[in-house]
Amino acid sequence: MKKLSLYLALTLVLVIFAMPTFAQDMLDNPAVHTECEVDLTGETITLYHFGDLSGAYAFLTQPIVAAFDDGTAWFNAHGGICGAEFVHVFEDTGGDLEATQSAYDRFTSEYGDDLDLLVLYSSPDSELLREQVAEDEITVMISAGSVEGLYGEDGQTPTWLFATNPLYINQFGSFCDYVAANPDTFPDPVIGHITWPGAFGQAAATPAGDDYCTNLGVEVIDDAEIFLPTDTDILTQVQNLLDQGATILYTNTLATGPALVAATVVDLGVEDDVTLAGVNWVMDTSVGILGQRALKADGMPSVDGMYGSIPFLWWTETSEPAVQFVTQEWAANERTLSDRNIAYLLSWGSVDAIVETYIQTLNRVGSLDALTGADLRETLEGIDYAVLGGIWQLVYPEGYRDATANRIAQIRFANADGSGVATSPDDVMTIDDGQGNMLMVPIVVPVTEFQEAPNLRGGE
Repeated sequence: MKKLSLYLALTLVLVIFAMPTFAQDMLDNPAVHTECEVDLTGETITLYHFGDLSGAYAFLTQPIVAAFDDGTAWFNAHGGICGAEFVHVFEDTGGDLEATQSAYDRFTSEYGDDLDLLVLYSSPDSELLREQVAEDEITVMISAGSVEGLYGEDGQTPTWLFATNPLYINQFGSFCDYVAANPDTFPDPVIGHITWPGAFGQAAATPAGDDYCTNLGVEVIDDAEIFLPTDTDILTQVQNLLDQGATILYTNTLATGPALVAATVVDLGVEDDVTLAGVNWVMDTSVGILGQRALKADGMPSVDGMYGSIPFLWWTETSEPAVQFVTQEWAANERTLSDRNIAYLLSWGSVDAIVETYIQTLNRVGSLDALTGADLRETLEGIDYAVLGGIWQLVYPEGYRDATANRIAQIRFANADGSGVATSPDDVMTIDDGQGNMLMVPIVVPVTEFQEAPNLRGGE
């Protein structure tokens, strides 16, 4: 391995992977916003959000706050929202639903007159609050909600929540599409679900998804194997799926979850026989870092080659102005490598999407005092906006509350000179994490173009 100092390594990562314009003047936001028809100078628009910032989701959610800090600061320095100052208020619930309910009660009590838009982080929170936000007429944005959270118990009733990612079950369908289209890579595909319990963990393990994949010629083992986010030994669960013929292990977990599945496969010595895959969160930087705690026989991290969804642009798509801009802001605000993840990228996009949503709504209703949550919902139901100029398309076809476009990608690791993907530990880029540990630099490599994800939420 070639070892680099932290400063030099991060500079190289920026230049090689995201900043072809590094030596130029600061880039402007590539977003093309609707022109404001109102002047809100002297007023304030608050972005409210709460969720798990210290529990199982912390690896992903802490960068949400960092991006909201950086995004609101940038917009305030560039005119705010039609002149209004943009601020955000948040709270950590630790992943506890009672704390989530308490936070909601407190927010609606203290900020009720201004609380027209709320940002949530997780599927369980969306299900808990689905009926309450409808009653209070509060529009909610979330990165990826569950079927029940977005469409009600019947899976067919659009709620007040809007997700920026495809539903997890639809992402699973996209993966089965990819498997079926590549029989040379997956000659006898048998998928086993190994995942966390609950609304998020078991979202992809549904009869509708299994039937869809089976009809494509991709067998799915009937019963999912479940483990807890606090578990450290899941050998039995993995072995149970292997004994039933699983050649692909699919997980609806994040951070430590995919890393534990991968490490267990390595411990069993079957990494050459089993493919790992999962939802968009398995593509996160945290997985690439945590997956280095166990190495394959070839010396590469246990998660090298894992498949997942990538329904938005990624940090390494360096020709894209949106990626260049977010990377510029990540560097300018001296954020860490762990912040260079899905949550920071998506949250920067969410700030931009919220700005555009407010502008369109304000232009229609005429003033901030007149604006309501119902007005914001109406705007989102008809919006068609290129977030940050194209990091994803904010559009909801009639009856939809989740995104419809998706891609399949793999976690890989950068080679030493940044020209491509490392094939061995002798040619991999590493950086010092500041604590004396040399980390291989994870990257995400799309293997398909954007395609429409199947609709598998049931009831069609």
